[in-house]
Amino acid sequence: MVTIDLPAERARQKARAKRIKKPRRIKESPGDRALLVVIYLGLTLAVLVVLVPLLFILASSFSSPHAVTAGQVFLWPVDFTLKGYQTVLADPQVLMGYANSLFYMIAGTLISTTLTVCIAWPLSRPSFMGRNVIMSLLLFTMLFSGGLIPTYMVVQNLGLLDTRWALLLPQAVAVWQVIIARTFFRSAIPEELVEAASLDGASDFRFLWTVVLPLSKPLIAVIALMYAIGQWNGYFDALLYLKSSDLFPLQLVLRNILVLNATNGGVSDLAAQAQNQELVNLLKYALIVITSVPVLVIYPFVARYFNKGVLIGSVKG
Repeated sequence: MVTIDLPAERARQKARAKRIKKPRRIKESPGDRALLVVIYLGLTLAVLVVLVPLLFILASSFSSPHAVTAGQVFLWPVDFTLKGYQTVLADPQVLMGYANSLFYMIAGTLISTTLTVCIAWPLSRPSFMGRNVIMSLLLFTMLFSGGLIPTYMVVQNLGLLDTRWALLLPQAVAVWQVIIARTFFRSAIPEELVEAASLDGASDFRFLWTVVLPLSKPLIAVIALMYAIGQWNGYFDALLYLKSSDLFPLQLVLRNILVLNATNGGVSDLAAQAQNQELVNLLKYALIVITSVPVLVIYPFVARYFNKGVLIGSVKG
């Protein structure tokens, strides 16, 4: 019978582990180090270019009107005050515009994302007849369009002028998002999975709802983010198609303040009574911050899907 001396065996294992050399780290050459320094400097510069204006706008929105007009604000508030936000939030037109923009963003994103998926999924299937012709027509619209006047006439003849639908339907589908979704479906959803579901008796809509959509969360998050930002930042369609001020999105209200220096409600009354251009300058920065809040809040929740969805949908195919 063979006996094993456990303490001696442990000692031998420890000695053997000490003799095993750790993998040596590859030494970087001076050229690699210089390249790394240049890359870090470039990234730092890019962050500063983006971050400094944001900090300046945020600091200005919390500063006194006199400090903003005198140019005393840089990255930190001067004479901290909430006067700009109090005045903006007291204006009924700004609040109405904020509510309208939220509605346009949510409803427009739902409509656009649904239509994009419904168009891209059939176009990604080899069994769909005529998919290349339809895709060519879609690509044609990326290069050529009817123009502003024909588009306006179409919206007018459909009876959409001065309605909320004028901001939801004419630009509901973006061809670039359709291309991304189509390429994603082609690479991420194998044809064998479609055939297996068909043999089990699943209809096309059931397969799309129960299989394709759960597997396409990164894609849907990316497309929804693109459409949401486009809806939130858009104002040109509202400028063309809307006449009633109670339908104006926040961006159009912001444009009237920044470009035309014309506001309605509490903001204009206060500015007219005080005859104070300093307050108007403060209101601009407060409005910019208020306008940017929804996008900044939404982005962190979909950021982890963004790179994956864009890379899968655009590189492969």
